[in-house]
Amino acid sequence: MIRVDSKPTDLGESGWSAILSPRTVQPALAQDIDCDYLVVGAGFAGLSAGRRLRQLEAQASIVILEAEQVASGPAGRNSGFMIDLPHALATGSYGGEDSHDLRNIRMNRAAIAFAAQAVQDFDFPDEAFDPCGKTNVAASHLGSEHNTNYARHLDSLGEPYELLDAGAMQAICGSDYYCGGLHTPGTAVLQPALYIRSFADALVEQAGCQLYENSALQELSRKGERWVAKTATGSVTASRVILAVNGLIESFGFYRHRLMHINLYASMTRELTSAEVDALGGIERWGFTPSDPIGSTVRRIDGSGGPRLVIRNRCTYEASLCLPDNRLQSIARDHERTFYARFPMLKQVEMEYCWSGRLCLSRNEVWALAELETGLFSACCQNGLGTTRGTIAGIVAAEMASENSATSLVPDYRPQPRPQRLYPEPLMTLGARSVIRFKEWRAGKEL
Repeated sequence: MIRVDSKPTDLGESGWSAILSPRTVQPALAQDIDCDYLVVGAGFAGLSAGRRLRQLEAQASIVILEAEQVASGPAGRNSGFMIDLPHALATGSYGGEDSHDLRNIRMNRAAIAFAAQAVQDFDFPDEAFDPCGKTNVAASHLGSEHNTNYARHLDSLGEPYELLDAGAMQAICGSDYYCGGLHTPGTAVLQPALYIRSFADALVEQAGCQLYENSALQELSRKGERWVAKTATGSVTASRVILAVNGLIESFGFYRHRLMHINLYASMTRELTSAEVDALGGIERWGFTPSDPIGSTVRRIDGSGGPRLVIRNRCTYEASLCLPDNRLQSIARDHERTFYARFPMLKQVEMEYCWSGRLCLSRNEVWALAELETGLFSACCQNGLGTTRGTIAGIVAAEMASENSATSLVPDYRPQPRPQRLYPEPLMTLGARSVIRFKEWRAGKEL
């Protein structure tokens, strides 16, 4: 029997969810039910797994359990970039070996195409998924060097990009903070909470899946050739189970001491007035990722909730998955400094929301994606690219679980080694936190 023994901490209300209209929450599991497939987790991986299973087996019964409300966890707390190009956070320049990166690009684009098809088939709102590309921004000589090196790597991969000067950057965002940028066209920019909400509701209303929210899994055990998953108020008996819980897979007893748990932090302004929009200038929507991976992600949005700006920076290593209650106080001050440095014309604009979000890394940058036991599959550890790599993991796990999968939607996926073991504690925590502090210091204006 597997007992789930951890409940992580997410701090603050995510602005992505807060600015949306209320939705009808699906009821918690309150009975004992039976199904063909059980998916645990309603994030990018879990919902993608549910849709792929439905594509493969039109008549199968599919149940999805979500521990909280849809989009209240990491899937609704990220920065919303579904990136097609190399984006390895552990490197200093995102890229790696050409052949490896080319294969990852093909997988990433398969995931984006899968998401785009879901958007079209289920008629998601336009702001949920915008295939507008993104810009790697530089605020210093160091950032410009990162972009120059990345451009060389994209040249070797045969990938298109556009280098932007300071004037072009100011025309986009209204700020003279940036000295340059590198725009790539293949990224889809999401309103992550809206995308996840729309996906979950569509799987219930149009694809015939059963979704139970506020239904945290407490126990998972074998009963003959089937699996029994118990919550506080009910149970699901299934032939096959997909655990799409990212770093929480350790709480199920798998991959222990092999996954690194990182918390990132973001803040969102209040809605800008028309006068503030005029003072800012620039265009209505854009998305900036930092040329230095440890730097600040910045977005301007204009849809539900009106025109706003979003800042994402600072990260902490938290092996326990728990955060101190006062963590956001200092983070919020850092976000204000970051924001006002970039947008001094908006000194009067306050941050309305500040929140944390979790991601999971492995030392050797591989998924925790495998058949763990007969009929039990994991679709976890997205290495900081949860939108894209989570989608890939969900698709692949569904294809592994289904007997009807002759052709993969992600043909470039290859089985990978297990995530490497971490260094022993407290060495691992001390080392990870020291590396993060050093990289944040070195980032300078990019942070």
